Amino acid sequence: MARYTGPTNKLFRNKKVKDLSNRKLTSSMRQTASGQHGAVRKKLSEYAIHLAEKQKIRYTYLVSEKQFAKYYNEAARKKGVTGTILLQILESRLDNILFRAGFGVTRKQSRQIVNHGHVLVNGKKVDIPSYLVKAGDVITIKTRSNEYLKTVMSAIDLSGTPAWITLDKEALKITFERIPQREELDPEFKEQLVIEYYSK
Repeated sequence: MARYTGPTNKLFRNKKVKDLSNRKLTSSMRQTASGQHGAVRKKLSEYAIHLAEKQKIRYTYLVSEKQFAKYYNEAARKKGVTGTILLQILESRLDNILFRAGFGVTRKQSRQIVNHGHVLVNGKKVDIPSYLVKAGDVITIKTRSNEYLKTVMSAIDLSGTPAWITLDKEALKITFERIPQREELDPEFKEQLVIEYYSK
């Protein structure tokens, strides 16, 4: 199955996937796992810890198991820190960049915008959410979608727009300036556990 379609609040409680269902999903929700025995503390095996971290990152970026393994293999082939490269690849996905720029309240919504053919990359229509954007690429929105997206963006706090993208809110234009550095990405991700998972 390509994507998770179940209750997103359970993913927050079980996997700590914070921004999958809502940008405002915070600690106001119960911190215990869902289910009748969710509050019971269980000691996880080493494998379970590795698996949980992999699933947390995978669900956050809404990628399938097959896609995630493909990204890992691609990262492992490149020179550098494999875990960092893996996160950089995930951050370079077109649907993720739209989400980071505030064009969607959730990554699901950003993915739908791409799927419906509203997005241009360097002037050419791209309707593949997993399209990997390169440094210097310019992303724009077709004119007929402008008013809807401006309404969406007005409800989102854009002060947290990442340093590696430049956003022109009025023109609905994003410039992907560079690949982000590890210290700029989510500090809660423990990508080394993912490396250990695939190394077994």
